[in-house]
Amino acid sequence: MNEIAVGLISLPILLILFATGIELGFAMIIIGFIGYATLNGFESAINLMGRDFYDVTTNYGYTVAPLFILMGQIGFNAGIAVRLYGAAHKFIGHIPGGLAIATVIGATAFKAICGSTAATAATFASVAIPEMDRYKYDVRLSTGIVATVGTLGCIIPPSIVLILFGIITEQSIGQLFLAGVIPGLIIALFFIGIIYGWARINPAIAPRSERSTWGARVRSLPELVWVLAVFLLVVGGIMRGYFTPSEAGGVGTFAVLLLAVVKRDINFKKFVSSAEEAVRTGGMLLMLIVGSTVLGHFITATEIPRLAADWIVGLPLNRYLIMMLICVIYEFGGSFIDDIAFMILATPIFYPAVLKLGFHPIWFGMVICVVVMIGVVIPPVALCVFVVKNITRVPIGTIYKGVAPFLISLILVWGLLFLVPELALWLPSVFYK
Repeated sequence: MNEIAVGLISLPILLILFATGIELGFAMIIIGFIGYATLNGFESAINLMGRDFYDVTTNYGYTVAPLFILMGQIGFNAGIAVRLYGAAHKFIGHIPGGLAIATVIGATAFKAICGSTAATAATFASVAIPEMDRYKYDVRLSTGIVATVGTLGCIIPPSIVLILFGIITEQSIGQLFLAGVIPGLIIALFFIGIIYGWARINPAIAPRSERSTWGARVRSLPELVWVLAVFLLVVGGIMRGYFTPSEAGGVGTFAVLLLAVVKRDINFKKFVSSAEEAVRTGGMLLMLIVGSTVLGHFITATEIPRLAADWIVGLPLNRYLIMMLICVIYEFGGSFIDDIAFMILATPIFYPAVLKLGFHPIWFGMVICVVVMIGVVIPPVALCVFVVKNITRVPIGTIYKGVAPFLISLILVWGLLFLVPELALWLPSVFYK
């Protein structure tokens, strides 16, 4: 049996392992190890796996993920998201769809310190939906926007998806962070526009809340200012070259912890809970990276990436049509397993083809991030929708109906990235000359 045949047989087996519920990182390690042993012998496979484990777990650069996760968890347990929502509510709660718009603004601000989609969806499902229920908001709107706004964590820095993409493709995480700012903010503005238009057409779905006094609004501003300061410290520090992404994660975590301690928003129990969650999630991500590394070495040995790149480049189609086809494959694959896991699996295969087609790797990262954002809110594997359903007990079909209008924003920005690549490339070009 030749190398290509071994590779082609292994990939369906890997999908079957995913379907059994085995941890994704372990599934990739198992298939990568067995496949490499089949091609090069058991001793070579053992040596490869040991070297990959050592290289990943001792790589200082990979500390960037758990550090940013810890920063987000401290912010979550310190109640920063709740206060951000409250501040936005005071300023715009009285306009049509104001509470839903406040959810978008609060979640967008919270994304500046938290890169987890699930954490954002869970936080605002617990905080914003009860408030919208109190004002008799249509449940489709309230649950739909909370499920969808969680996706901003895929693209607005510090995004775990961007960190993983940067590690897999060996691209600058700092440049990826910068590239995600403009598309992420455009998506948030589109969300706001859809909410406002929906509420103007049908005011009954989003009744206005009472108008807050200017005194209450001014008193709420420090919450926004502090989060903006942390974001500028982290992202600005990376942009100016003051520290690396890993160092930025440490600085940002310390800044958020210091802020929480000074404001007495966190105690030792909450800090331990934050650390435990960061260790658990960070460990899971490291195992995914180990798994993708082991599997990647096996897939490379089969020659599948090179042959796939040659085949894709040779298709008698416009290169943009080929890129759209690649995006469809990402979306289709994410329908069977977690979208982020499929990104880790598929990117090493398609990335060489993308480079051969002449696309900028940073631009490709933004396109795939938006594809992942779409994937986490459409069936059958819709992580953010499942989080909202588990917290609110609203029927999943109702949540999907609420999500549908906001998918328009994601699809529009995905299309805009094709039409105007500078949306993703301009900021990195300014700060990384």
